[in-house]
Amino acid sequence: PREAALFGRVLQRADCLQHCLGRQLGAAPSAHRASHAIRRDFEQREPYNYLQVAFFQLKKLDQAVSAAHTFFVANPQHLQMREDIEKYRRMSGVKSDNFRDLEATPHWEAYETGVQHYNADEYLQAVARLEESLTEALSALEECRALCEGPWEDEDDEEEEMQPGLYEAIAAHYIQVLKCRQQCVLEIATKPGRISATEDFIPSHLDLLQFAYDQVGNQAVAAECAASYLLFYPTDEPMLEKMKQYRTVLGEDTAVTARESIQHYVQRSLMEKKLIYYAVEHLGGTFNDPDLWTPDELIPENLKEKHREDQEKQKQETLDVEGRKKRGPLPFEGIAVTMDSRQMNGTQRVVFDGVLMESECKDLLQLTKAAGEAGDGYRARRSPHTPHERFEGLTVLKAMQLAQNGDVDWRDAKLLLQASEKSRKIIESYFTPGKKLHFSFTHLVCRTAVDEEQEGRMDLSHPVHADNCLLDPEGQECWREPPAYVYRDYSGILYLNDDFQGGGLFFTEMDTVTVTAEVHPKCGRLVAFSSGKENPHGVWAVSRGRRCAIALWYTHSQEHAEQERVKAEELMEQRAVEQDQPDGEEHQEADHRGRSSSELPVPSSGARPTSRRHKPGSDRTQHPKELRARDEF
Repeated sequence: PREAALFGRVLQRADCLQHCLGRQLGAAPSAHRASHAIRRDFEQREPYNYLQVAFFQLKKLDQAVSAAHTFFVANPQHLQMREDIEKYRRMSGVKSDNFRDLEATPHWEAYETGVQHYNADEYLQAVARLEESLTEALSALEECRALCEGPWEDEDDEEEEMQPGLYEAIAAHYIQVLKCRQQCVLEIATKPGRISATEDFIPSHLDLLQFAYDQVGNQAVAAECAASYLLFYPTDEPMLEKMKQYRTVLGEDTAVTARESIQHYVQRSLMEKKLIYYAVEHLGGTFNDPDLWTPDELIPENLKEKHREDQEKQKQETLDVEGRKKRGPLPFEGIAVTMDSRQMNGTQRVVFDGVLMESECKDLLQLTKAAGEAGDGYRARRSPHTPHERFEGLTVLKAMQLAQNGDVDWRDAKLLLQASEKSRKIIESYFTPGKKLHFSFTHLVCRTAVDEEQEGRMDLSHPVHADNCLLDPEGQECWREPPAYVYRDYSGILYLNDDFQGGGLFFTEMDTVTVTAEVHPKCGRLVAFSSGKENPHGVWAVSRGRRCAIALWYTHSQEHAEQERVKAEELMEQRAVEQDQPDGEEHQEADHRGRSSSELPVPSSGARPTSRRHKPGSDRTQHPKELRARDEF
């Protein structure tokens, strides 16, 4: 009787709801519930990819452009759509207004416009747009929370087996609802096309608003925003100091309270977190708290241990970085540091000269001919980044296989292995002494200008990007998530020639347009840098000739080490065993040829370390940088 009284109305309501859904949308649940694959396609805006083709075929150019732009906003790494967008820009009859996001969310549009006004010191306009963004964001949050209600979605059969009883099933259902509601803040804080959310999205509004209101002379509302912000971070020293200033200006007797909407938001969120953490502690399961501001005392003691372990790991990583500042000697003689981080206006950047001799560069260039004829990658096809160049690539394994088949000289293939390993040792000794760097990928690449297609060229040989994260110039972020190679830690380029025009490497700020340093290719020059957001870089267009280099990527993660290289080294060892004959014919032939590539310089113990200076980082109180149009993957 008690259970019937307790759950009767809930069961009756659920039955009524299912009946109504079946009558309106079809009897079976599958008739009106989209699969996860379909929902994922819509989240990635896949239908717009088809729509832009259909509209183009129907000669509806304005709608085709809007559909293409809408898809591209959510898929900036899509190279074909990037090329289509550039073609649309060159077409007559296409207006700039046609490039609009048909799925734009009101709070993101208002937020980005508000931040632009804020960066331009236009605080009155910034206040209006940021207030609009905050209102729209809270509204979107409520809509998301409402959608969390509904029948249990069981995506894990094992979890269903763990909840066999009525009370357990009901508890699991409502825990799912609570977790879903908590995750809604991530949904509204995630920009279209991104996977990771903007941290502290709601609190950041209040932080920006309190400063903007203060600048326009409205200290009363500024104090209200500051009080609201302190609900999230009650011990934030800069904001507490601002509150003292506001009370002095407004008078100690003036009541300053946080906004009612923010009070409700924080109180409700904390109550839900308490329930979830209680369930996780006593019923099992996990909870990924979406907020950085969750009070430490809210987290159960047994769950805090993992949090402490994560903090210790982060602390150790910081100590590792500090230890790397103490440079060890370079492991080879004759190598000079031409430019360091300070001279290149950045952090973790360096240029070495003298890594290869002229004869070694010439020998490696012999391999590039094979790359064009039998190489892997693109085999002299149009570059994936620009239609104005051809691209040729050769991996170390392919080079060894070609040598095994007699298509290239064994010593040229061996030199590729030796030169890349020499580069690895140099970069490891400079950036991470004492910590092993593994090869992630090695590629001998050439970019050749297409002579008949250089007139009026405006693009780059390789657009500005970062090597282990997705660069977002508008949001001044770099999202370390797939499809980026998130495990890459350091990158290098070993140049083989300079008899071409253009093709230089350049570094930029996060906006992808402010150039901070340039590196001009030459034989034996090695440029190395960390692969993260601190080093956005691109390649100027190759306007004449052929630019060849060995592209190198490294990782600290052994599980992501380059497997092709292991196979290539095995082939090399097998060749050495076969070559080891008493008459020494192969050795005599090598000596007669007089190749400088057969032996690389020996390590030096007397080389002097080179100092570096890190570019100062920014803290939370700094103004956000100006948002720019995104132009790269």
